[in-house]
Amino acid sequence: MLKSKTFVKKTRSGGVMKIVREHYLRDDIWCGSEVCAECKQESAVLQRDACIESNLCTYPHYLIPDTNVVLHQIDVLEDPVIRNVIILQTVLQEVRHRSAPVYKRLKDIIHEKEKHFYTFTNEHHRDTFIEREPGESANDRNDRAIRVATKWYSQHLKTSESDAEGLKVVLLTNDQGNTQKAEESSLLVYKCEEYIKSLIANPELVDRLALSSDDKNEITSSKVLFPEHLPLSRIQAGIKSGSFLQGSFRASRDNYLEATVFVQGEGEDSTEVLIQGLQNLNRAVHQDVVAVQLLPRNQWVAPSAVVLQDEGTAKDDDAEEEEEEKALRISAAEAASKPTGKIVGIIKRSWRPYCGMLNASQIKESTRHLFTPADRRIPRIRIETRQSSTLAGQRIMVAIDGWPKHSRYPNGHFVRSLGSAGEKDTEQEVLLLEHDVPHQDFSQAVLSFLPKMPWAITPEDMVKREDLRHLTVCSVDPPGCTDIDDALHCRELDNGNLEVGVHIADVSHFIRPGNAMDKEAANRGTTVYLCGKRIDMVPELLSSNLCSLRSNVERMAFSCIWEMNDKAEILKTRFTKSVINSKASLTYAEAQMRIDDTTMNDDITQSLRGLNKLAKILKRQRIEKGALTLSSLEVRFHIDSETHDPIDLQTKELMETNSMVEEFMLLANISVAQKIYDEFPDCAMLRKHPAPPPSNYDILLKAAKSKNVEIHTDSAKALADSLDGAKVDGFPYFNTLLRILATRCMMQAVYFCSGMDSDFHHYGLASPIYTHFTSPIRRYADIIVHRLLAVAIAADSTYPDLMDKHKQSALANNLNYRHKMSQYAQRASVAFHTQLFFKSRGILNEAGYVLFVRKNAIIVLIPKFGLEGTVFFDTKDKAAPNLVFDEEGPTLKVEQHNFCIFDKVKVTISLDASNIQHQKIRMALIDPVIPGVSVPAPDVEPQAKKPKLDR
Repeated sequence: MLKSKTFVKKTRSGGVMKIVREHYLRDDIWCGSEVCAECKQESAVLQRDACIESNLCTYPHYLIPDTNVVLHQIDVLEDPVIRNVIILQTVLQEVRHRSAPVYKRLKDIIHEKEKHFYTFTNEHHRDTFIEREPGESANDRNDRAIRVATKWYSQHLKTSESDAEGLKVVLLTNDQGNTQKAEESSLLVYKCEEYIKSLIANPELVDRLALSSDDKNEITSSKVLFPEHLPLSRIQAGIKSGSFLQGSFRASRDNYLEATVFVQGEGEDSTEVLIQGLQNLNRAVHQDVVAVQLLPRNQWVAPSAVVLQDEGTAKDDDAEEEEEEKALRISAAEAASKPTGKIVGIIKRSWRPYCGMLNASQIKESTRHLFTPADRRIPRIRIETRQSSTLAGQRIMVAIDGWPKHSRYPNGHFVRSLGSAGEKDTEQEVLLLEHDVPHQDFSQAVLSFLPKMPWAITPEDMVKREDLRHLTVCSVDPPGCTDIDDALHCRELDNGNLEVGVHIADVSHFIRPGNAMDKEAANRGTTVYLCGKRIDMVPELLSSNLCSLRSNVERMAFSCIWEMNDKAEILKTRFTKSVINSKASLTYAEAQMRIDDTTMNDDITQSLRGLNKLAKILKRQRIEKGALTLSSLEVRFHIDSETHDPIDLQTKELMETNSMVEEFMLLANISVAQKIYDEFPDCAMLRKHPAPPPSNYDILLKAAKSKNVEIHTDSAKALADSLDGAKVDGFPYFNTLLRILATRCMMQAVYFCSGMDSDFHHYGLASPIYTHFTSPIRRYADIIVHRLLAVAIAADSTYPDLMDKHKQSALANNLNYRHKMSQYAQRASVAFHTQLFFKSRGILNEAGYVLFVRKNAIIVLIPKFGLEGTVFFDTKDKAAPNLVFDEEGPTLKVEQHNFCIFDKVKVTISLDASNIQHQKIRMALIDPVIPGVSVPAPDVEPQAKKPKLDR
């Protein structure tokens, strides 16, 4: 049966186009139920015995949720208890249109066989399709379609010759109008909350209910705490007229009453607007897209120098923030102000389920509790739960449902428990969830694209590749490395020049465009290295075996080969798909030992010496052009092989061989970047490092000035030269500290598509063009670069997405996000293992340096452990000294002592486990001794990894 609809549409050019829409209706669509004798179905989904124990529904029944129930109660629908659910096509299409994450979760539930969720295509069934009536809204039409389908199911199952007496269909909706109309049509209808609360023996499901708007009003006070959010229409008009700005809300880790809104502009026109105080923050949550209104210039303030956290017992909704807000204003008055504003509306919420712990209410029998997220930038969330005693000491996940203007905290609901707080597995799960690292096992669809074992290079493969198995190729990597991406060789040619080769694992041979493995790798974006664990971007068979360039096995590679003279000048460059057989897999230390041992003169050692000699020249040339050598302490844990606990912690030593590998990887990346850009100027995947805005260097310049050292930041070369010359007599560690601070001033390097940007420059490397080619096992960007290079040298064919600059740009955005989150996850893993280390070691005394001076604290770096911590001076303690923040210094005056940046101090380091969720490394001053100052537990900022010069 065919329904058709004809209408005319005006085209852009002013013409008129006739459009005929055909909609096919059928009468042979299955109902999906085992009890049905009418529908001819081979594998029914909905069970005959569809029983869930319920006070309301004491009979077998199927559930039909409407769109809003699916959108808001997906956590409930995911629970194993909820089975035999009919998802109508109307609902599925609406959910897809309104929320991509919920749609994905719903599709996953439908694919779970044990859940018995059936998708019924009611929009194409002759008896359930309905036309939209004149004057009827799309929403009302869809509600009617859901009621019609529910009625059809009820009658269809009654009339079928079944022996399942009493089987009924229940419509779940929270819409009052929909409920009323359903009851008028004699349908069985319940509110979702009503039905879930009726389920016997599953009280924990009630906790997973998202609060409805009625419930939200019940648990808020009458006092209005926040200004009303403006409607979207007014916000859009305000943005258009320039009275409002749109930006991304970024809450502060150190100060819960402060945030910034990043407003994206053209080129360097991006700005940050400071937001201070609860009223001005106006219920925005970290990463929301918000509308901000600038305050009059005379109300602009400065970022606070106070470290202020929402700790301890929960404040009531009526509690005043006067004391904290006063502290903000005092510090702001003493420093240069910056654009300041207030949040007037929310354009897009970026809420996700948050990990954290429950703060059980002190009131006995109370079901209302506060949840404290692990991420300090997220406000506490008020939830209703009857499981508070069970959830005590557990890491749990909670979702936000809404934030009424009468409530001090947002309202939310319990999602699931993750395990006991403090346990390694639980904390690792929290860490991965909080940083949005995809870490589930690879699906069967992905694994189906792996090569069948045993695998070997075929004669057909050899025909298409250059045979380089005779070359003395070797790899140099950190100890324990199994995903070996790169290998090198160097040999003298007959004409006296040198041939140098960088051989990279040919991952793109195994991962073909568009299949399930390719899509999964593109989504993951990068391998994530945690302490003692690796979350692979590609399955282990590839990452640690078939693609890994292990010694004494034949492997496929993509080779970049140069002919150089002894001055490291490149005379020729060529790229080829190849087959290699690595002669040795060495660690940096082993390679260094061979180079230094004059008695060793074998081919591998000779090759290493040639590479090392050229690398030194290349590094010198790079530094002469203005490349930066920055510093950041990276720690290595020695892990116990049985307990997997850290037993020792030390900063990593760098050898000449580290630099040797680095130089050739950088050179290969630059050579490939130029080649792919020359061939594909519109769609090359490149990497750039923007120059920092001058204001970023303020902290570095002030720090250097405090020791009478001048730093020039006009260009990368000026900065590099002044860092090289920055020395203080009797203070050898000064230069390292200065380079650590310089690292903090830098911008993030990012991937981009060459056709979407005109600025290619890499500031840190002082290179006009750059990309990533050398690590395709652990970075998806490198796989794209391999594909582009293969097409450029006619070694592979192209495909549409590779040549689509808009798709490449969207991919680059995801890769930048995944790369950033993996870095944060790695730092958090180091922080957690540092806590485990100090838990077993007790209290240690160590020397450190003051890195930053705050209004009420100093931030201390302990070089031995690569650890940063905060020593607070409690301003609320009556015995506390008078604190003065001197902008000129900056100097913190405490009693008779002045603390300046780079001062050497001695501290005790211990683990403060009094708050199991936010366990802290506690630092207390030993030298200088300051009497009468109480020192509460500090926070720890985990150290960033050593900058790898973006190789």
